[in-house]
Amino acid sequence: MTQVPPYPEGHGLLAGKKVLVTAAAGTGIGFATARRCAEEGAVVAVSDKHERRLAEAAEQLGGALAVPCDVTQEDQVQRLLDTVVGELGSLDVLVNNAGLGGTARITEMTDEQWHAILDVTLTGTFRCTRAALRHMLGRGAGVIVNNASILGWRAQEGQAHYAAAKAGVMALTRCAAIEAAGAGVRVNAVSPSLAMHPFLSKAIDQETLDELVTREAFGRSAEPWEVANVIVFLASDYSSYMTGEVVSVSSQHP
Repeated sequence: MTQVPPYPEGHGLLAGKKVLVTAAAGTGIGFATARRCAEEGAVVAVSDKHERRLAEAAEQLGGALAVPCDVTQEDQVQRLLDTVVGELGSLDVLVNNAGLGGTARITEMTDEQWHAILDVTLTGTFRCTRAALRHMLGRGAGVIVNNASILGWRAQEGQAHYAAAKAGVMALTRCAAIEAAGAGVRVNAVSPSLAMHPFLSKAIDQETLDELVTREAFGRSAEPWEVANVIVFLASDYSSYMTGEVVSVSSQHP
């Protein structure tokens, strides 16, 4: 197993940018992304369904703007975007991180399980993307980065609903990018293989997680901030010619 590399210093890649990260409470990719954006000079706003954890995350980020939001509720999504734009003056970058996981075989999966995963992970991403584009297209500038998954490409037992949702996020990314390109707005996605954090074990059992780690070339899972670094790159001007792309953040081998 290779060692985790040193945590990187900021280099001002997002200096002055107004960034919103959804599902940023807790210890996962969302909070890591909000933290890395702040360290790269951005003015950060965060949202999450869990208000207590959201407040704690905002405090850890030095008092970032925190707006509770359930992405399955259109009125809450609209309020989120209106609040962020109203408080920050504009929105330069949206990171769609909200997603819901779970494990169920197709023959045992209920309609409710299927719809719950799709509504948060795919439709929630659509709702936030739609609201952000209505703001960004009028400005003629902006960036959206979606959090997809390696499962949008590869099969895994018990993950049909999640994989279908993440494949949908990839397709949504490409279509939104084409529609937004004429206004100078970019839409890309990251596709992590395995970024370990405490909440992951609630969706996938430990035996499966341990097996997935063996597929990684480095012999370890990614740190959430390693995925966040790629999100920062896609949000920054360093990726100015990239749109409609899904960037794999993985050391996984067949």
